[in-house]
Amino acid sequence: MTNLAAGTVTTETPETEPSGAADPVAPAGPAAPGLLSRRWAQITAEVLVSVVAAVGFTLLCTRIDVNPLNRIGQVSGLAKIQQYVAVVGLPLLAVLVFTAYRGTLRRHRLTQRLVCAALAGLSTGVIAGGVVVALNGTPWPLGGQEGDPSVLVHMATGMLDDKGLPGVYPPGFPALIALWAKIRYHGIGGEGFALHDLQILFSALVGPMSYLSWRLLLRPFWALLIAVPAAVVFLDPIRPYSHVVMIMLVPLLTAVLREVRRAGELSTRSALLRGLGFGVVFGLLFLWYSGWYLWSAPGIAVLTLFVFPWRGGRTAVRNGLALIGTTVVSAGLVGSPLLYQLATIGADVPDRYGYIMVYTDPTYIMGWMSDRVGQTTYHDYPASGELAGQSGFAILLVAGVGLGIGLGLRNLAVRTAAAVLAGAWLMRFTFAGKMAQTGTVALYPRTTWIILYCLMILAVLGLMAAFHRGSGWLERVLRKDDAPAGTSVLSGRMLRQLAAGLVCALALFGTMGASWSVNRYMPEHEKAGTMGLDAWRAHTIKKADGSCPRFAPVSTCADIIVKDWTPDKDDKKFVWCAGVATEDWQAVCGRRAPWDNGPAK
Repeated sequence: MTNLAAGTVTTETPETEPSGAADPVAPAGPAAPGLLSRRWAQITAEVLVSVVAAVGFTLLCTRIDVNPLNRIGQVSGLAKIQQYVAVVGLPLLAVLVFTAYRGTLRRHRLTQRLVCAALAGLSTGVIAGGVVVALNGTPWPLGGQEGDPSVLVHMATGMLDDKGLPGVYPPGFPALIALWAKIRYHGIGGEGFALHDLQILFSALVGPMSYLSWRLLLRPFWALLIAVPAAVVFLDPIRPYSHVVMIMLVPLLTAVLREVRRAGELSTRSALLRGLGFGVVFGLLFLWYSGWYLWSAPGIAVLTLFVFPWRGGRTAVRNGLALIGTTVVSAGLVGSPLLYQLATIGADVPDRYGYIMVYTDPTYIMGWMSDRVGQTTYHDYPASGELAGQSGFAILLVAGVGLGIGLGLRNLAVRTAAAVLAGAWLMRFTFAGKMAQTGTVALYPRTTWIILYCLMILAVLGLMAAFHRGSGWLERVLRKDDAPAGTSVLSGRMLRQLAAGLVCALALFGTMGASWSVNRYMPEHEKAGTMGLDAWRAHTIKKADGSCPRFAPVSTCADIIVKDWTPDKDDKKFVWCAGVATEDWQAVCGRRAPWDNGPAK
């Protein structure tokens, strides 16, 4: 069966895995020259191209010098970013289209995988470059010394002061802040400047990390079709480490389940080594950001029981248990510092923070709004769609999910995404249903992200399954009885050209979507209450030499605050309704605001 995107990465067939077999309809032509004719070299080149594109483009954006505190400067900066990405990206797309029309199949496959890798890097390189523009003239990170960034900085300070781990918060990123502050900014006092650097760097790397994770399972085009929208939609430059774990976790879970399913083909030593490798990766990701493991666990636990090769014989059962056991044990050992904290003090840190997503209809999972809402309230968010409140995007996405489950259920990635979605869905409504009685939010709105992500995965895999089934059907219908064996009605060159055109369209979406994403973070006065206040705050704090940043919007800048992080022990025993006016507390929270001493309503 012909595949839209070339570059197989697994040995499975299209009926069982999304990658498919090699394209049989066109001669491969001469091998790629030199080292790039070898598979390991191609993989290495793909990784390097994606990372270099992301980081290199971010560095290129440091040449943009505008005042980000006025809208004209912001628009000029956004336009300059698009000019740069066009100068870099258009030649790449031109080479891809040229090889689709003129090159050999093998050369086109190599070109395609490298171009897709570069586009994945550019998609989040644009966002990181936009953060560079938004923070032009200040060494401080998004958020400055307020909100979550201040908590991360204080956690890093505590680590530099040898005060131990930051409670139940994943210690990986705060530890990296502390390390970079020590290396680059002489230790204590430089944590905020270190966070500034790491926000930009890891925002750039989200695209490559997302794309390369999906390349474990999919061909370049399909991996890009999932990775770019996911990276653009879910990337939060204030905390760039959190959502990348979610994006990577689903393909990694699929990969380990694939190894479990074929455990009978492995030796015991190979099963143990693979389990050890997966376990170390899962453990490190757990220390990086742990929340997504909670929402994924129920569905994956059930799916593992169905995937496990119970009927594969003694060898398959033994190797499967060895692989799972080694994965769990090694992941637990790597993640043991955080696991210990969760076991000992986790119950003492309830989530009671309410914001707009806590007040909206809990079945709405097509979008997200933080507590930076401006004038928006739960009365007008989300906007009602055309069909039973659902938008056209929601209807199309659900239709794609239907294709994924209906046509692609043999695909293990489809089953993994569906299992994660089902488990997170049940946990979401279980926690939300108890909120009024327990007075805890239990972070349930965060399931919005992972549910939407799984819906996007299922929709893309549904399109892929429909394409494979449709191309096979057309082959059977259009093939003439006297056609020579081994020939194809559907031209391989035509499909390569179609794939190249779709990559161009996806590149256009990526640049537009990335510009939309970063535009939200352009500085705006904190009185507006929008996401732009985080960049605005970064321009209001003194630099290390005591002077104000270059474009400071205030006459007197705030002093640098250095303190260790300490947990908040003031448990209010009820949901704290943030972003709600005093007079509306009774209607929203069922109680008066704590500071309201007036007569009860």
